[in-house]
Amino acid sequence: MADSITVAPTDRADLRRRVDRALADFLQGRRRWLGDVDEALLPVAAAIEDFVLGGGKRLRPAFGYWGYRGAGGGDSPEVVAALAALEFVQASALIHDDLVDGSDTRRGEPSIHRRFAAHHRRSGWRGPADGFGASAAVLLGDLCLVWSDELLHGAGLTDGMLRRARPVFDEMRTEVTVGQYLDVLTQFTGDTSVHRATQVARLKSAKYTVERPLLLGAALADAPAAVAAGYSGYGLPLGEAFQLRDDVLGVFGDPALTGKPAGDDLREGKRTFLVASAYRTTSPAGRALLDDRLGDPALDADGIERLREVIVASGALAVTEARITELTERALTALAPVPVEPEAGQVLRELAVAATTRTG
Repeated sequence: MADSITVAPTDRADLRRRVDRALADFLQGRRRWLGDVDEALLPVAAAIEDFVLGGGKRLRPAFGYWGYRGAGGGDSPEVVAALAALEFVQASALIHDDLVDGSDTRRGEPSIHRRFAAHHRRSGWRGPADGFGASAAVLLGDLCLVWSDELLHGAGLTDGMLRRARPVFDEMRTEVTVGQYLDVLTQFTGDTSVHRATQVARLKSAKYTVERPLLLGAALADAPAAVAAGYSGYGLPLGEAFQLRDDVLGVFGDPALTGKPAGDDLREGKRTFLVASAYRTTSPAGRALLDDRLGDPALDADGIERLREVIVASGALAVTEARITELTERALTALAPVPVEPEAGQVLRELAVAATTRTG
């Protein structure tokens, strides 16, 4: 196969719509296939459709697309569809993450394991409903990961594009998986070091949110090494800043905007950079309170507020906000000399601001 694709007109404003359409078209085909296998699989199709199409900022496909365009790639529906596969990696990670954390909601709706536990109860089936919900979440998360492969390979890319993209795609999925394991490990060992919190943030979120999508786009465009290196210099600090903003929202965010209960990260005992910084600088009384209440699933509104007060009084919130600003500036400085197409460069600068100043 020749290493070329049909080029369509640039439609920057509609990128998200085009990603959504690629996902919807793919899911429609998978729904038909599942229904043909067994009608009992239709709730699986419906749950994944609702989860994937019901929300999300499409940041990962956006970074991938503008990384591709910045490296000289021409706009095409094939590339948009291939980069939409990143949303299935994201869905897999979120479904599994919610199960591991015992989260009740995601984007204001029941998490997948809660949804299937409720389905079990409504149906009057045997055995524990929560056990069924957990099993379903593991399998649906796995299915999303399989479908990320299917969409990438079925998008219509050339052989050369796939050959260049595959190592980036595989390494990204490995990184997010081991990052999730380290996140779990940290909660059980009680490691409150800033070093471990930073390592988890980079592997679990920073790399696969910004750096790897950019490098995937660069690989699709067959970008020179200098562009790929510049994308890493921009993407890694920006991805870390993105995760730090997520950590702040996990403690101080508005549930109406985040789609998660207030203070959920505190109930789950997340050892984030924010929490690690609080441990490092708080008073003995503050540390004792963190030790006693962090990770308590029964933490009520009063308990959440007390932990928030410890975090603020320790200076950890201010330190984290300053770190977000520093990392964002570092990313933009690294991007400035990269020889990218001007429109793409402007969009990447705008995405940096959007990713780090969001409220939900």
